[in-house]
Amino acid sequence: MSKFIFTLIGITICIGGGYVLLRNFDSHDQTILDVPSTALQTSMEITSTVFHNNEPIPVKYTCDGMNSNPSLMIANIPEEAKSLALVIDDPDAPSDTWVHWILWNIHPSTTAIAEHSVPPGAVEGMTSFGKPGYGGPCPPTGSHRYFFKLYALDTMLYLSPNADKELLEAAMEGHVVTTSQLIGVYSRK
Repeated sequence: MSKFIFTLIGITICIGGGYVLLRNFDSHDQTILDVPSTALQTSMEITSTVFHNNEPIPVKYTCDGMNSNPSLMIANIPEEAKSLALVIDDPDAPSDTWVHWILWNIHPSTTAIAEHSVPPGAVEGMTSFGKPGYGGPCPPTGSHRYFFKLYALDTMLYLSPNADKELLEAAMEGHVVTTSQLIGVYSRK
């Protein structure tokens, strides 16, 4: 099967052999994940009840507020999903992408992650703060983007709670059914 390569909104997509390679050139994060080409046909969604895509995250959910995770809504999870994973990171951090929260083994029937909570059975991994758990937006200065990336996986993941984003992404490789993304923005002077 031939391969087609094109760029769409800062993401290079290579289609061929039933898989899609995604590379995000809109940030410092050069992550590549193989996802089945059927992922482009699904419409899994991640949204929040407290902010809309590309809009400001309320202070309450940052280091300047209560530093608790915002409520998130999940819709249209594919039937073949065995688990979900969530990564929240900041590609605008000065030195490297800053990881604010990682979760895996979220049950695929989960339709919401409540404010200041972890879904039952989900595992929190290590963040750039050096500990597991949610760490809210806390840019040193200026405006930063926070990517809430949701992955539907065809397997459960057997990782230590000490696993970080790099280990999580390695474990997800070849198991991503589809993805969805929500972007929030937070600014400090």
